[in-house]
Amino acid sequence: MSLMIKNIKGTKDLLPEITFNIQDIEKHLNRFLYIHGYGEIRTPIFEDTELFTRSVGENTDIVNKEMYTWKDYNGQSLTLRPEMTASVVRAYIQKQLWKIEPISKFYYIGPSFRRERPQKGRLRQFHQFGVEALGSSNPEQDAEVISIAYNIYKMFGIDNLSIKINTLGSDSIREKYILELQKSLLKFKSAFNESELNRLQKNPLRILDSKNKNIQKIVSKHAPNIFDYISNDDKKHFNAVTQILDSMGIPYIHDNQLVRGLDYYNRTVFEVTSDNLGAQDALCGGGRYDNLVSQLGGNSVPAMGFAAGMERLMLAMR
Repeated sequence: MSLMIKNIKGTKDLLPEITFNIQDIEKHLNRFLYIHGYGEIRTPIFEDTELFTRSVGENTDIVNKEMYTWKDYNGQSLTLRPEMTASVVRAYIQKQLWKIEPISKFYYIGPSFRRERPQKGRLRQFHQFGVEALGSSNPEQDAEVISIAYNIYKMFGIDNLSIKINTLGSDSIREKYILELQKSLLKFKSAFNESELNRLQKNPLRILDSKNKNIQKIVSKHAPNIFDYISNDDKKHFNAVTQILDSMGIPYIHDNQLVRGLDYYNRTVFEVTSDNLGAQDALCGGGRYDNLVSQLGGNSVPAMGFAAGMERLMLAMR
């Protein structure tokens, strides 16, 4: 008798009792986002590898360790999408949508792929939903996207919700801050393991997000506060976002160590978390990415969005 072939580690077969729930969730998401003025976009699940190296960042864990990449017969390097914002932006540029409408608002639901260590709520083929709003640099757009994320989880009856919010400032400010961050933390490099030291040298902002308790202590005591470095315009923008959230009654915490794992973020970044998930408490995350459209060959178009894990949502819903 021949050996049985099993599914690949980090993937799952979704049987009818699960797909029934997924369909119900998708139905609610479709209706909620349509009412809020967002239209569904579906992009290919694989793209030119350069799309992700240029957008996500060459020194991120995703690009260095987690992408499923192969050479096509014609020698072109292709990659299964590890996230979906880059694909949405690529489609936006290719169709030159800024010529058609001043603001484009999309949502997506679909699979993404990363070669991570599988654990509860984190698979190698995982499913995401998210929104992208392109065309507005106003703080109202940031607040709208954050409130949509928050209210989606409220709609699904998830409690113990918390929003963490921060600002990364503009690119020039961030570069200055990064140099100061490296200078401050390299004094304690004996406490860093090899991969953390490598991260501090190549992608320093990610150290602020370290799960290592010793590194967290060093960061909280000795890392400079990014809020001390940002411009007055960046502060005004951030304060306007938080004031709008206050007026909508949406609770948040200003976490000055919050960063996102992708290089394209600037200014506002946020996460929605829930105690229902335990240690890995993030339900979704996102932020502003004002330079990504021009970085990928389009016009200078500001943008804001978030991505959320379907598996995490279902875990939080029990």
